[in-house]
Amino acid sequence: MSANSWTIAAARDALRKGEISAVDLTMACLTAIDAGDALNAFVHKTPEIALEQARAADARLRAGDAPSMCGVPLGIKDLFCTKGVLSQAASNILRGFKPEYESTVTAKLFEAGAVMLGKLNMDEFAMGSSNETSCYGNAVNPWKVDDRLLTPGGSSGGSAAAVAADLCLGATGTDTGGSIRQPAAFTGIVGIKPTYGRVSRWGIVAFASSLDQAGPMTKSVRDAAIMLQAMAGHDPKDSTSADLPVPDFEAALTGDIRGKVIGIPKEYRMDGMPAEIEALWQRGIEMMRDAGAKVRDISLPHTKYALPAYYVIAPAEASSNLARYDGVRYGHRAKLAAGDGIVEMYEKTRAEGFGPEVQRRVMVGTYVLSAGFYDAYYNRARKVRALIKRDFETVFAAGVDAILTPATPSAAFGLGEMADADPVKMYLNDVFTVTVNLAGLPGISVPVGLDGQGLPLGLQLIGRPWDEAGLLNYAHVLETRAGFVAKPEKWW
Repeated sequence: MSANSWTIAAARDALRKGEISAVDLTMACLTAIDAGDALNAFVHKTPEIALEQARAADARLRAGDAPSMCGVPLGIKDLFCTKGVLSQAASNILRGFKPEYESTVTAKLFEAGAVMLGKLNMDEFAMGSSNETSCYGNAVNPWKVDDRLLTPGGSSGGSAAAVAADLCLGATGTDTGGSIRQPAAFTGIVGIKPTYGRVSRWGIVAFASSLDQAGPMTKSVRDAAIMLQAMAGHDPKDSTSADLPVPDFEAALTGDIRGKVIGIPKEYRMDGMPAEIEALWQRGIEMMRDAGAKVRDISLPHTKYALPAYYVIAPAEASSNLARYDGVRYGHRAKLAAGDGIVEMYEKTRAEGFGPEVQRRVMVGTYVLSAGFYDAYYNRARKVRALIKRDFETVFAAGVDAILTPATPSAAFGLGEMADADPVKMYLNDVFTVTVNLAGLPGISVPVGLDGQGLPLGLQLIGRPWDEAGLLNYAHVLETRAGFVAKPEKWW
């Protein structure tokens, strides 16, 4: 078993025992990355930085000063600003942008001793569910059916593909409507979206500021706990960051959920749900019951309005956030003709810099915020969001500890199968995940089984606000009982 296929927990223990050096572990990953170019997961490789950080990690290990992530090689989603390293949010409008500062998340990971292997592919500005809106071209799922190339999901598709293919031990992702949990489910890995405010957003290129949240994508729940521990914490540079202590997430993985109440929302049993998803969900229910949890049917009555509300609020915030890309201060600027003024500069720069999906969402967002439609769309969507949040509050107040649902409505679909179709069909991939972002709750996707084609399927657990420790423990139980060990057969 090559070192790049280890879990973070296994690598941490081996590094501390001196069974492998951080440099050797990093070299194993760099070799795997070069061999995995067909997956298009890494879009900017940083081997010099990685080896420098690995040598520093080895020095700390020798000195007995080894923090939690010391020597662990990671991939960083291209949405995170990394000092002196291209950080383009997979958009042409930021081509060549190298920040002069480090995002809080990456700074915290580096303080914990982590090694950066490079930047990972994603949907442009995190807008997409298939990684097909990237200016770098799409990432490819390492899982394959015959000769069909599949999506790794989105927007954190490069992160999911890299972890699933053992190109790195873990990766950062961001989740605005499911962009950690959906790709995790599509690739057979673990992905957690923490409570809004648990992880700083400072230095992460903004999509929808009231929904965006960073989290880890890993090979196991234990790895997610270790990595989240390093990423989380209060940040005075982020006004939405919560000033709360960070629990010991790994210590919370007791495996004991006896007496805990797991809610099963009837609204998630949707018309046309594939029988395989229904059967997987039922399996998950039985696993939790067998572990001693009490299973209770619950109702989240405003769930059916979540998707339309999300696709009003998220584009509205995106149109506001993306207004800064005007060709004036940084990023791409279009070549102007004689006589062109500032309006022509804006129009040409944004037409060249933004891809079709980003343009679509900016136009939708601008429309719903316009004077004649603000109340009819945006204000109404905000009220629906409040009702969705109240649904969860009511359920948790009634004694439910966590909620179990499917993670996605299907397994990974083929690249190109939805990209040119009605965009609403693509948006439906978020049907089980957007409620969690609208309510600001923590949610995690855990791989549980394979479908009839041999592709991974995941289940989602939704936790109480700030109860990532409990949520990770429920996920640990589900993971242990599911016993999912399948890996994609190497073809790349």
